[in-house]
Amino acid sequence: MSTDWNAVRAQFPALANWTYLNTATYGQLPRRATEAVNKHFAHRDELACWDFLSWFDDADRVRSRLAQLVGCDAADIAFIPNASTGLAILVSGLDWHPGDRIVALEGEFPNNIYAPSVLQRRCVEFIETSWERFYGAIDERTRLVVMSSANYVTGFTPPLEEVADFLRRRDVTFYVDGTQSVGAVRFDIRRIQPDVLAVHGYKWLISPDGAGFMYVSPELRKRLDPMVVGWRSHRDWRNVDNLHHGTPEFSETAEKYEGAILPASLLYAMEASVDLILEIGPETIENRVLELAEKVREIARELGGEPVAKGCGIVAIRFEGRDPSPLARALKEQRVLVSARHGLLRVSTHFYNNEDDLERFRSALKSLL
Repeated sequence: MSTDWNAVRAQFPALANWTYLNTATYGQLPRRATEAVNKHFAHRDELACWDFLSWFDDADRVRSRLAQLVGCDAADIAFIPNASTGLAILVSGLDWHPGDRIVALEGEFPNNIYAPSVLQRRCVEFIETSWERFYGAIDERTRLVVMSSANYVTGFTPPLEEVADFLRRRDVTFYVDGTQSVGAVRFDIRRIQPDVLAVHGYKWLISPDGAGFMYVSPELRKRLDPMVVGWRSHRDWRNVDNLHHGTPEFSETAEKYEGAILPASLLYAMEASVDLILEIGPETIENRVLELAEKVREIARELGGEPVAKGCGIVAIRFEGRDPSPLARALKEQRVLVSARHGLLRVSTHFYNNEDDLERFRSALKSLL
């Protein structure tokens, strides 16, 4: 059955006033997500929060939706406020030794550079390498590889399944930041098999900032300690009439990395957004995103630009001799929103965009070049 993209687009009120081609910075919230938050706050007022434990049951339902989206079990999913927290849980929970090595690709999102580099004070070596030299950078001292599913500047998408297989045979932990693709391009954990996938949902998952999740493999959970230990750390935390007061006995599920209260309102919004993605269908969305992105590349070439990579919804364009920052600001004056990153004009399409958006972008950009 064909998708009514006009009906889908009507879920996003901001698109009535803006030509929005900037999901790599922020995704737009659908109306149903805002309505879910409002419904939750009205429910709180109605019942004075006496049923708060049921909110965790609802959170488990969201956990199941996310597991369905990325291809794992609900027990493998923990909620996190952002991808930085997911990486912090991993980096702080591993047993490091002097001389251990962490490898990341050059040009990664700052999270994935800053956190590993701090470990250098503990004599852990951190190196950044080009994709062309990546495999040669993995040696017998390498303990961790940090990589994005799509580069935030260029849109480069590494072959994650191939990388994961290579690292698994060398017993190297593999962390993937999926923030720049999950929700737009399909991610199959059962096929890729990373040790950790962290996703902040405020971009392609069209969720509020502060709503995120991480997958932690069952094998890694056996040796990765939680970073936060709180009242929900003990496996019997739902017994609130008689909370455990000894040393916590952790659950075997990824929930043990949450530790404390959850942002219920944000999770209800995330559920509404993920349900929309599942209703449309991840494959349908991926096809739509990639089709629109290819049309952006055609526009770029028509106007003398050079797209630098392909494979996701991010199109990075180089205009020889032109600084993209003034271009992005001038486009904003015409209510066309894109970004400038590291000398490239970054255009990012999602499933809620359409051909009219692209034509407005083409016309506005042509007038500036």
